[in-house]
Parts: sequence; structure tokens; C-alpha cells
Amino acid sequence: MSFVEYSEMVQEGDVAIVYLGHESMMAVKVQKNGQTQTRYGAIRHSSDLIGKRYGSKVTCSKGGWVLVLHPTPELWTVNLPHRTQILYTTDIATITMMLELKPGAVVCESGTGSGSLSHAILRTIAPTGHLHTVEFHKQRALEVEQEFREHRVAHLVSVRNQDVCLDGFGVAGVADAVFLDIPNPWEAVGHAHSAMKRHGGRLCSFSPCIEQVQRTCEALAARGFHDLSTLEVLLRVHDVRTVGLPLPDFGPDRTPDPAQTPAPAPAPHASLSIKTTTPPRSMAGHTGYLTFATKPRT
Repeated sequence: MSFVEYSEMVQEGDVAIVYLGHESMMAVKVQKNGQTQTRYGAIRHSSDLIGKRYGSKVTCSKGGWVLVLHPTPELWTVNLPHRTQILYTTDIATITMMLELKPGAVVCESGTGSGSLSHAILRTIAPTGHLHTVEFHKQRALEVEQEFREHRVAHLVSVRNQDVCLDGFGVAGVADAVFLDIPNPWEAVGHAHSAMKRHGGRLCSFSPCIEQVQRTCEALAARGFHDLSTLEVLLRVHDVRTVGLPLPDFGPDRTPDPAQTPAPAPAPHASLSIKTTTPPRSMAGHTGYLTFATKPRT
């Protein structure tokens, strides 16, 4: 099992996603003689998981069943242990697209946090790209580095425990793209410029407050970055429902054709059932502003 390569069978040491329902999943490290408790009963790793095909239905000890799924960055995002506030798939998809990431790309990231975006980047740049990620907090850096090893993507990523605003990314002139998710991104713009290749590249900064965006844009412009743009991504999921629409009664036809039998009038209060969508009455709103810029060729 690897987060960037698909495997057919569940093996010991894999991180599998146990799917109990659309709003209920969990990440499980598969171990010989291990056991995981669910509301449907226990899952015994040796007999219920190891050797089974990903996507299989597994019957638990109480008779209920779950699905065992191959891990993906999207599934990991909704199941990972939260060490920090994380980015979700709505923003992640926009970031990977706007940074123009592709297989073989070299990316610099700060801060690593819980590794939600990191896994999506690694899947996009595999099998020959590389991620240089910087995390200020030592314990978080150690934990995310261990996760990269368990998820078998450690060969694609270098984790550094340092302050990106003071010490940079530890590389120079190699990055195709840079991502910043720190409280003061304007202080890291110079290091981002140095880390990027001479032929230019793309930069993205995530900030929850517009004042942070303003200072970052000023720093980017001062460094010669161009094509600056700031956006926010809002997800609005519509609810599909069945509604009844009353049929109008226009009264009898006043000019009937005598050669035809008049059509019967609709029954009183007749209605038609149709499926339609309605917007949510409440929705998750602002998460953060995404500021994108392009480094000039030097």
C-alpha cells in the first residue's frame, strides 16, 4: 500500500480506511492479530483484513458490515489526526491546479501541519517529483515524518524542522512551486523567491485574514512577482428533494372543437411530483484567502 500507488490486496502494515457510512470512516493501521472496534462489532485484522481485496465488504462480529478502502489523499484528509487546523479538498484542488503541479515537479511547502495538503501534493508530483516541507514545531515535524514513512511516500519528501521566515526552505533554485500556510507569509516571500527556479514558477499563500493578504501582496510586488490574484473557494452543496407542484386550473375550454371530445379538467387540488434541488439554509463559509502569484524569469 502506498498513497501514490494502488495495491490490490490489504497487507500487514498498510493504513486502510474502514468505511462505516458517508459521514463515518476511520483510518486503521493493519497489524497481525490486531483488532479494531466499530459500532457494528470488532474487525479482526488477521482474518478480516489481511489478504482481502481493497473495496471488499467485511462482516463485523455483531453481524454488521463495513467496507475496507484503499487510502487516498482525499480520504486521509477526513480521517487524519488533527495536530493543526487543516486544508480540505475544496481548497486543495484549487491549490494543486493553480500551482500547475504535475508529475516530476519540485514543491516547497510551509508549514506542514497535519500533512493534509502534503499528501495531495505528493500524489500529484509522483513518481519523480519531490516535496520540501518545513514545520516550525518539532513534535509535529517528527509525527508527520513518521506518517510519510508509514504511507510509503518518504522517498518523495524531505521534512525540515526550522523557521521558514528565518532559515528558509533549505534549498535554492529548485522549486517549481511554493506554498505558504503560516501566520506571517510576507516574511517568507524572500526565501520563497530564492527557493524557486530561475525560469520562474508559481506561489500560493493561504491566509484567513485580509490584512495578512494585503501585507503578503505588498511583499510579493516588491520582489517582482506578477499576476497577483486573491480568491476564496466556497462550497455550496444543494439538497436533492421531491416536491409537489399544484397543477393550475384554467377552467373549461371556451372555444371547443366540436369534432373532438373535450379533455377532462384536472381534478381539484391535483399536483405533480418532481425532483429538484434547493440550496442549503446554512453553509460553511470563509476558510481562508488563496493568493497566487508568478515569479518572473531571472
